[in-house]
Amino acid sequence: MPEQMRRAPARPKDIEEIDAQNDIRVRVIGTVLSIEDDSISLDDGTGSVEVFADDEQLEDVEEQDTVRILGRVLPAPEGFELQAEALHVLSVDRETYDSVKKIVKTTS
Repeated sequence: MPEQMRRAPARPKDIEEIDAQNDIRVRVIGTVLSIEDDSISLDDGTGSVEVFADDEQLEDVEEQDTVRILGRVLPAPEGFELQAEALHVLSVDRETYDSVKKIVKTTS
């Protein structure tokens, strides 16, 4: 039986922490600043990044939505971009998400 290649985990990162040379897949949460035909501009308070996504992934996304992106880091001439493998619109804003995450971390 051939050995299967494991996909690199999507590590949680702030946008400013992403290293285009060393990070393969990341998980970021931020606010949608703008939407183009095949991408969104995402800001997480530490920086912003262009995220490319399929039409189906973008059809329910609106400006100012809080979204979670699992994606591949794509080096670019002026930094990096992300290719979304999964895009989820969250039903809470970033501040609420961070507060709940902090509570869960301290109780587990």
